[in-house]
Amino acid sequence: MNTSLLLDALAAVQRAILANEPHIESLDRAIGDGDHFINVRRGCEVLMAMRDELRPLPPAAALHRIGMKLLVTIGGASGPLFASLFMAMAKSLEGQAEPDRRQVAAAFSAGVEAIKARGKADVGQKTMLDVLIPVARLFARLADEGAALAPLCVQLKDEAHRNMLATKDMIASKGRAHFLGERALGHIDPGCKTCEVAIGAVCDTVLAAKELA
Repeated sequence: MNTSLLLDALAAVQRAILANEPHIESLDRAIGDGDHFINVRRGCEVLMAMRDELRPLPPAAALHRIGMKLLVTIGGASGPLFASLFMAMAKSLEGQAEPDRRQVAAAFSAGVEAIKARGKADVGQKTMLDVLIPVARLFARLADEGAALAPLCVQLKDEAHRNMLATKDMIASKGRAHFLGERALGHIDPGCKTCEVAIGAVCDTVLAAKELA
């Protein structure tokens, strides 16, 4: 992975998020606080405005700068959580000019663990971690096994989709939705939908570039 690929992936995430705006917004209106999509969209716009600044940087430095920017520009709970993801990934990849697939998988796992620690949440609580943790675990395993890029991407997208749908049958014990109790049943977690969309966009970008060998 290099910074050029990282920027291409972020641009793809922005396009995918905007394409899914009606769905994500409706989910957040149902069980969230109504500002999730606004905050995520703002974050995407800020990162796109940083492209020229980030392009000459090595991946770790770019990820760290992204995390710091998100921390001060995204409101609500999303800002600190996504900032933690990027900054932990940056720390994991420090000194790596072009991280390979195993190193990227390890960095993603570190980022997800940082979200887990920051949000004091885990799998089964109807938060974005219900997508991120299973995907991180699968990514690490497939990278260690040397899985080919195409099936790896397909499996990660399927894992994100399956676990996103599973939140429909969960009662939230974290986040805004936990105040709703059983009324949150039947609704997909909006943060999980956002993560599923983002993971799909990143996988498609990486596969098209045929990188992360």
